[in-house]
Amino acid sequence: MMISSIVCMGLLAVLVFGLGLAVSLTRARTETLYGVGDDPTSLIYKMNRAHGNTIEYAPMMGVLMAYIGTFQPSHWIAWVIIAATVFRYAIVVGIITGPTMNQFNIFRFIGALGTYVTGLTMALYVIVG
Repeated sequence: MMISSIVCMGLLAVLVFGLGLAVSLTRARTETLYGVGDDPTSLIYKMNRAHGNTIEYAPMMGVLMAYIGTFQPSHWIAWVIIAATVFRYAIVVGIITGPTMNQFNIFRFIGALGTYVTGLTMALYVIVG
């Protein structure tokens, strides 16, 4: 169980730092030193939102994963941890690959819904035990 928590925490960290690097590289390529504008179709805008959204959820998910992993929890929660990581990657794919942030995107929807469900499940697991 602890190994899945550690691997998933590492994968979330790769997402955070990888997206941070991607934003910096996109800034350099587009010669955008400040801000991202408000064009929901621009790559810099989408990369920035993907990174920002990841920063909003990944740290707390990592903390929950670490805490849960330190005990001998039920095996089903390991699958919740794995699913949470997959959902975080799904939302990033949806944000970056979608043509615009102004339209529905199935990856964003599934990623967001999955993030809420798995995040709340882990939080309640910590509370209730």
